[in-house]
Amino acid sequence: MTVLKTVAAAALVLGAQAVNAQNVPTSGALVIVPAYGQVVAPNDQAIATFAIEEQDKDKAAAASRVNQKMKQGVDILKKEDPQAQLKTQGYYTYPVYPEEPARPVSNPQKPRVPTAWRVGQYVEMKTTRLDGLPKAVSSAQKVLTLNGIQFGLSPAATKKLEDQRIAATYKNLNERIASIAGAMGRPVSDAQLDTIDFEGSGNYAGGQEARPAPMAMRAFAKDANQEVAEPSFEPGETTLDMRVVGKVRFK
Repeated sequence: MTVLKTVAAAALVLGAQAVNAQNVPTSGALVIVPAYGQVVAPNDQAIATFAIEEQDKDKAAAASRVNQKMKQGVDILKKEDPQAQLKTQGYYTYPVYPEEPARPVSNPQKPRVPTAWRVGQYVEMKTTRLDGLPKAVSSAQKVLTLNGIQFGLSPAATKKLEDQRIAATYKNLNERIASIAGAMGRPVSDAQLDTIDFEGSGNYAGGQEARPAPMAMRAFAKDANQEVAEPSFEPGETTLDMRVVGKVRFK
């Protein structure tokens, strides 16, 4: 009987402690609540980078062909998409040296003389006319090489989605506050927002400009009379995120 009384007394003590733990006073408590929101929208902007590269023993001849063919390519892009924004990038000139066998360290090496010159240039096209993009790219590829393409949201589309993004984030904040109040055994009406700190953290990669490395590719011109089949593109979607931190004080 003594053992049973001892066990019963211990159970009563543990039960009382559990009740006290569940009834921790929360009056005046300040709770930090992080919340997140996001909206997903189809991409409406493309940034394509075109390139041309020529190689010749005569540096001036290589540069002349690059200049001529880049002008032809730019004219084609302007004709196919007059509203597109074009920006010249990365004009480069590099010497090409012959491959020579390794020489002993003791033997002095003669100065290396280039056997040719490699000249190239890039141009970037930014457009929201996605329906005409395959034809514009195909036409430009008769002269230039497509070096890369990125899809994203235009500034106008991003601005339109800002209200939705804020609303989604604020809704999530309210949902979290309600969950916290319920876990504390308090009605939501006892919670008062003390501070709201919005920290925008949207994903704009699709809108960032590509910066191709001049040495990373070899873009030789194609025959201007050769037809190029239209490429297929899938613009995809972009997710815009937002983070907010709320300070909630309970009555």
